[in-house]
Amino acid sequence: MPGIYLHIPFCKQKCYYCNFYSLASMQYRHVFVPALLREMRWRKDYLQDKHIQTVYFGGGTPSLLQIDEINRIIGEIENLFQLDAEAEITLEANPDDLSYDYLNALKNSTAVNRLSIGVQSFFDDDLNYLHRGHNADSARFAIETAKRVGFSNMTIDLIYGIPTLKEEKWEKNLQIFFDYDIPHLSSYALTVEPKTSLEILIKRQKLKNTDEDQSIRHFEILLEQTQQHGFIQYEISNFARPGFYSKHNSTYWLGGHYLGLGPSAHSFNGRSRQWNVKNMKQYITSETTEHIVLEKEILTEDQRFNEYVLTSLRTSWGCDTEHILNVFGEKHVAHFVQKIRKYIKENKVAQKGNVYILTNTGKLFADGIAAELFI
Repeated sequence: MPGIYLHIPFCKQKCYYCNFYSLASMQYRHVFVPALLREMRWRKDYLQDKHIQTVYFGGGTPSLLQIDEINRIIGEIENLFQLDAEAEITLEANPDDLSYDYLNALKNSTAVNRLSIGVQSFFDDDLNYLHRGHNADSARFAIETAKRVGFSNMTIDLIYGIPTLKEEKWEKNLQIFFDYDIPHLSSYALTVEPKTSLEILIKRQKLKNTDEDQSIRHFEILLEQTQQHGFIQYEISNFARPGFYSKHNSTYWLGGHYLGLGPSAHSFNGRSRQWNVKNMKQYITSETTEHIVLEKEILTEDQRFNEYVLTSLRTSWGCDTEHILNVFGEKHVAHFVQKIRKYIKENKVAQKGNVYILTNTGKLFADGIAAELFI
């Protein structure tokens, strides 16, 4: 499912935990979209005339875009690429940007057909800890208004493992989500990333640190509750009702091809990976693609095998040794089978024919298990 990712790097303020490239400044706001369209024209051949099945506005805060800017971007995609008539077009949004007028125009005046709302929590003390720009009331208003104007394909984000988030509050967060009858949930453990404001504030003892045992318990509750409500955990952090998987994110996990546009965006065409500069001034003043692409690497067979293991093991589809044999050969199958035995014995991996899938216990150690399987 070839897709296009658009990185919109502006934010009203930086959340403490965020390590994505973004700017809490509107200094370059007026020249950004023309620069994005220019890059799009330069790189229109990257996906080799493949039909584009997904478009994803990520960030940063894409909901800071005006409606006419969203239409200009989608219109240029339609001009330059073969955009599937049924393409999934997702826009990430912060609740504080989602007025009735904006949501109504987004639903009825653009091609956006999927909305991802960054709720994170329905409790103000959690949102204050994270330094989010909205409160619990605006989160509820955004969801209710989005449903009222006609968005049915929606997802929200919830973060667990926040020190202020006690077990009963986490259960309440999930219950509120279920009550809204939203078909998709992305839920992540709070991670203290290096060089973020959160790490600095914890080191200065201005904020309480995360607790691994608390995060594990929250994750266990998450698995129990989503299963009880009929959601499929199709990727470690993503849960959906049948028919509502994120097609765009599934492209990443299933090794599909995608073009990333905007500062810091990544691209992958099956053989090579490249990523753009993390510098807005350099991005908007670039005169050629060579000035935008920070680095490019041609992946070796072993690197592609490692990536397949890392991504597929996170999904409900699992690692398939038949796929490994067909794509990488017998040597890689033998390596994988020999290394995976340990985790089957520890009940962290379940084998179903040719397919190996993480158990609920194994999901707690997903990255570590994958790393042990690498060549």
